[in-house]
Amino acid sequence: MGRALKALIYDGQVSLTLLDTTDIVQKAIEYHKLSPLSAAALGRTLTAGTFMALGLKNDGDKLSITVKGGGVGGNVVVCGNSALEMRGYIDEPQADLPLKPNGKLDVAGCVGTDGRITVVRDIGLKEPYTGSCPLVSGEIAEDFAAYYTYSEQQPTAMALGVRIGVDLNCVGAGGVVIQPMPGCDEKSIDKAEALIAEFSNISGMIESVGLDGIKEKYFSGVEFTEYAPKYKCICSREYIEGVLLSMGEKELRSAISEQGKIEVHCHFCNKNYLFDGADVDKLLGEASEG
Repeated sequence: MGRALKALIYDGQVSLTLLDTTDIVQKAIEYHKLSPLSAAALGRTLTAGTFMALGLKNDGDKLSITVKGGGVGGNVVVCGNSALEMRGYIDEPQADLPLKPNGKLDVAGCVGTDGRITVVRDIGLKEPYTGSCPLVSGEIAEDFAAYYTYSEQQPTAMALGVRIGVDLNCVGAGGVVIQPMPGCDEKSIDKAEALIAEFSNISGMIESVGLDGIKEKYFSGVEFTEYAPKYKCICSREYIEGVLLSMGEKELRSAISEQGKIEVHCHFCNKNYLFDGADVDKLLGEASEG
């Protein structure tokens, strides 16, 4: 289970969100057998996606994020909903590159910089809302900050990080997001800009002191609202059956005739669902009875 803390600071002029997504990233590592580099790229995107999911107001609201930058990791996809159930995958789970000169993982090389972030929000309207922004660095935090500024006209400062231990497990992951509220004065904006600079090593801080330690050091006395995001795939055999039925009887019969079976793979949890001719007969029979 992850943690997310939200509050208003500087006399209510600035919105602050603290995120600990260590467990969420660890689940992704376990599902996808991620290399440290792929874990960092997907983990940062899962953290940014968790922040976005906090903005979904109604039951059933959901979002999907695609980061397509042409890097060695391929596309990064993250989905979430208003229940803060997050899931994601990266095309190349074992992507690898040499460390950067400063000894850090080359996330920009994994993600790439020649492409876009695309966000689709389904909030119960006739058509989902789609926003998009060119990638600016491939480091994810700067890219999502740019997305908010240009696609949603919401100035945003963001620090994200993922730390992988020697055993290839996630030992610290999370982020800090700061957004000025409408009417925020210049003095508060200057303070917020200075504050975000304190969190350049957010994953190390989460590993060593956790969100409670960060609160104690920087935000003593601030009242936070706490949320509990988690990694959870929504796939199930029943869900896949619904997807298959939407294909129509002719398509299903054709697939069984040609291949003898239908195999469906879930990218988010790596489960495989197998349907043979008898399964399809039963499915179509139940659908016609219903």
